[in-house]
Parts: sequence; structure tokens; C-alpha cells
Amino acid sequence: MSVQDPPTLLQLSVQRLLRDEALAISSLQYLPRALFPLLFKEAFNHRQTNVLRAMVAVWPFPFLPLGTLMKTPHLEILQAVLDGVDMLWTQRVLPRRRKLQVLDLRNVYHDFWDVWVGPEDGDHSAETVCEKQIAKRLHQYALRRRLKVVTDLCLRFHLNEHQAYLLQWAQQRRSSIRLCCVKMQIWALPVYTVRKVLMVFQPDSIQELELNTGWSLSTLVHFASYLDQMRNLQKLLLTRIHKNTFKVLNTSSDIQKCITKFVSQFSKLNSLQHLSMNGIYFSSEHMKQLFRYLKTPLETLSITMCKLSHLDLNSLSQSQSLHQLKQLNLRLVKLIDLRPVPFHDLLRSVAGTLQTLELEGCWMVDSQLTALLPALSQCSQLTRVNFYDNDISMAVLKDLLYHTASLSQLTQELYPAPLECYDDTGDVLMGRFVQLCPELMETLITVRQPKNVSFATYICHECCQRCVYGLETKLCRCRQ
Repeated sequence: MSVQDPPTLLQLSVQRLLRDEALAISSLQYLPRALFPLLFKEAFNHRQTNVLRAMVAVWPFPFLPLGTLMKTPHLEILQAVLDGVDMLWTQRVLPRRRKLQVLDLRNVYHDFWDVWVGPEDGDHSAETVCEKQIAKRLHQYALRRRLKVVTDLCLRFHLNEHQAYLLQWAQQRRSSIRLCCVKMQIWALPVYTVRKVLMVFQPDSIQELELNTGWSLSTLVHFASYLDQMRNLQKLLLTRIHKNTFKVLNTSSDIQKCITKFVSQFSKLNSLQHLSMNGIYFSSEHMKQLFRYLKTPLETLSITMCKLSHLDLNSLSQSQSLHQLKQLNLRLVKLIDLRPVPFHDLLRSVAGTLQTLELEGCWMVDSQLTALLPALSQCSQLTRVNFYDNDISMAVLKDLLYHTASLSQLTQELYPAPLECYDDTGDVLMGRFVQLCPELMETLITVRQPKNVSFATYICHECCQRCVYGLETKLCRCRQ
């Protein structure tokens, strides 16, 4: 049982002051600057919205990281803080006298509160130390004619009351407020609602965008004009983009025009570093265009639950934008019917940078994996590999382990149990599993000292678990 430290004299004084809200509010003009964060945090913890409103109106710092305190949305607190912003902006003072420049609503860690609320002795020298510690960060919030409000948005099915209030408030104050969204997630939202939301934001403020909408290609094209304005977009995730279900487009040429228009926007994403495509439909020609349009090298490429052709793999291996990849994820991409040469060439081109390789559930067989081994053995920066759910024999798995002898950076390795562990119907032969997996581990230990290694079967259809051999053997529930 942990024992909490007793409150300091300073904390007790702040708590006593807050018992009389009228006195606390009237005292703000005399309150030392260094006490504002502590008083604000106490008022926030006790949901004293009147005090919060008054404090924002006279906030003595350029930066207010509210989202760090507000882990989950709280409408009344948001309303109080925004009311305080309104009071600040309606005061008859020169813009240079307004201290607050940035209101950050994101739920991300910021050391502002630790720096200013952390000292427990109440020593006045703490103010000087704190100011020195954050001075370097506050200079970036130069004087602005408009207040910058920063947030992240996760839009699922409809706007919640917290989001709707913020958007309406910002829309009505566009002349004095600059609303910026750093990370935006859009899930199953009608495109007309998305367009209304994007009209409130500065599109170039979005750095991460996730589209998990189930939109058709014809719907996606309406979003293209906003995508080309996201000049600072660094991370893009596209999920469940499919052909038209309701035949809105009458001809295949219409569909092709839609895709071409959308793909062409990638030429304007000069900051893109991470691209993920999950369960989307693009033809080989459009996949080729997409990677040709990319202007900057990607660090992460994730293509999952998609069908790739020989031409797609050729496009990947030939794209200059992929030659500095650090993470490559092809999970659940069926590779069994494809020639391994283009994939081998891709691995060889990223041998000096690749850190993570995800090939789970790619339906690879012995001949394909064997063809990749020379290139794989050159990927000296690999820290994680995942080959789960591929049909590989005992002999080829041993060959794979021998080829990892020089991969000294590996910290996590996931390998499939050998084919010899299954009967003709696909059921696991437990005797073979507990015999062969230790043999594979011994093989690996002879070539280098592994850190975190496991050999696993396919997921059991009955209990949805795997049999895993690693630091310890773990059987699925059906085998226990």
C-alpha cells in the first residue's frame, strides 16, 4: 500500500484560496506568475469552471496545454476555457499585451505542468529555474494576430458533442482563431460531414491522416481536393477503399479517371514519410503511378490485406522512394502465386536501412522463401522479423536461421512452426511440435545469441489461439 506525500504549504494555500471562488477570481490580478499553473491544475481537478474561465482570460504564458490535463473530453471544462478565450480576445488591449498564443487540446504528454507545478518547497528561485527550462520552447510561439488552437480529431460515425461544440465555436471566430488539427482519424463518416469539418481547419496543419471509411472510389475522389492541400502530411493510412458498390459510375473509364485524380495528389505530398494501405483496391497501373508520384523517400510502407500482382511488385522494387525504408509490412498479402525476383530486388535495395519486416500470412512456400534468403541475409539493420503463418518446411526454416547469422541487431523474431508439425488435415501434431521447435532453437543458438524468438502454429479455429514455443512453451486452450 502506497502512502501519499502530505500536501505542501503552497498546495494547502492554493486549496484554501479555491474554497472561495469569488476571492480566487478577484485575486488573479495580484497572483505571481509562477503560481498560475498550480492554481489552474487544482481548479481543473475540482471542476471549478468559473475559476478556469477567469484564469484563461488573464493567462500569463504564451502556451496552455489543456489536453495534457483533460485525458478524456469534458464538455463543461472545454466550454469554460473557450469562454475564457472569448473574454481575452474581447478585452480592449493591444494584441502584443495578450500573452496566450497557443491553446493545445491534444491528449499528449507535455512537461509544462511538471516544470511549473513540480517544485514542492515553494522557493521563489523555482520560478527562475522553471522560466529558464521552458524559455527555449516558448519562443516558438511568436506573436500572432490570431490565437492558435491545436487538437486531434477522431471522427467515428458522427460528431460527438465535444467535437461539435469546438467546431462550431471555431467556425464562428475564424477571424481571430486558427484551428489546427495535427492528427485526424475519419471512420465511417459521410463525405459531406467530412467536407464540412475540413472547411473549419487549416488543411496544411494535418500531419497524420487515417481514412477508414468504407468509401467507394467515386466518393474518395471528392476528398482529393483536400488531400492536395495537406502539404505537411507525414503519415497517411488508407483503409477499406473499394470499387463502387452502387454503380454510381457507369463505365470503367469513369472509375479509372477517379483513381487517377486521387493518386495524382500524392505528387503534392512533399512531407509524406509513412504510407499504409489496408484492404484497398488499386489497379497495377495506378499502383505504379502512385509510387512514381512520391517525391520523398518513405520510412514506412504497409500494404496489408491486399492483392498484389507481378506488376505491383515490380513497381515496388523499382521505386526510388522506397530505397530508404525502415519498416515494410506486407501482412496478409498473398505472395504464393508471384515470382520472388521483384521482392528479392526490393529487399536488396533496402538492406542498409530496413529495421522491421512483417510477412505474416503471406502464403509463402519453400521455393519463395529460399529465393529471398540472399537478400534477407544482407539486411543488417533488422530488429524485428515476422514470418508467422507461412508454409515452410523444417529444412528451409533451418536454412533461414543460418542466413540470419549476421543479423546481430535482431531483438524479436517470429517464425512459423514447420510443416512437419501438421497432419494432412492441418491439425497440429503436438509430439512433432515439441520435438522440432527445440531443434530449431538449438540451430539458431549455434549461429548467434538470440534475444526474443518464438515458433508458432497457425491460429486454432476453435479457441483462436496459437501453440507457441519460445522462452516457454504455450499451448492453445484446446491442447492444454
